[in-house]
Amino acid sequence: MDDFGKSLVNKVVVITGATGGLGKTVSQKFASQGAKLILVGTNLNRLTALGKSLEIPAGQWLAVAADLIKKDESERLLDTIVTKFDQVDILLHFVGGWIGGKSLSEVTEEDVGSMLDQHVWTTFFLSQAFVPKLIDNKWGRIVIVSSPNADLPPANGLPYSVAKSGQESLILTLAEELKGTGVTSNILRVRSINLDPVNGKNYLTTPRTWTTPEEITAAIMYLCSEEAANVNGARIPLYGGP
Repeated sequence: MDDFGKSLVNKVVVITGATGGLGKTVSQKFASQGAKLILVGTNLNRLTALGKSLEIPAGQWLAVAADLIKKDESERLLDTIVTKFDQVDILLHFVGGWIGGKSLSEVTEEDVGSMLDQHVWTTFFLSQAFVPKLIDNKWGRIVIVSSPNADLPPANGLPYSVAKSGQESLILTLAEELKGTGVTSNILRVRSINLDPVNGKNYLTTPRTWTTPEEITAAIMYLCSEEAANVNGARIPLYGGP
């Protein structure tokens, strides 16, 4: 167990989008630090397989299938967690996809609506459900992964950029409201997540704009530590390295 991990023993950690490339890496790391995990996604079989692969006692993790676009699902998720573990400490929200490749005149209402559902509304519903419980604890951490597209939108990427901008505004507003509560709300920004850094990119000859799950996980571990108690409302860039 590393130094940051000492403060994570028995912390109850909610990981949405748990079966994605980032979610799996984060789940493995927090499991190794003695945290209790709630693995959230839409496919219960995949969530259960991930939980079993973590090699931690069955009582240390819980798989919950939920459609977080629906408000009631976030409330149900919280009730399930409190029933199982009686508390919640950390919310790591990785749900969200990408729609792009169209000019503004080609974008449909459905494109924008889908991105708002996945990024803004899921974050909104989760925050409304979970934040009061975190404040009651007098300790908590909320972390999302976003993109520089939120304030530097490229051409042909309107739906995703608009949604990420809205999601960041929500998290930064929340950070202001959480001051003095012991709960923090922060953003990690990446351009893309590379699941195969050795074979997928030639980072020896070109500057890196991608980030590995391990690098993102390391930043999350810091933000969830006691040492990061004063880091609140941050937008941390994890791209542009050598």
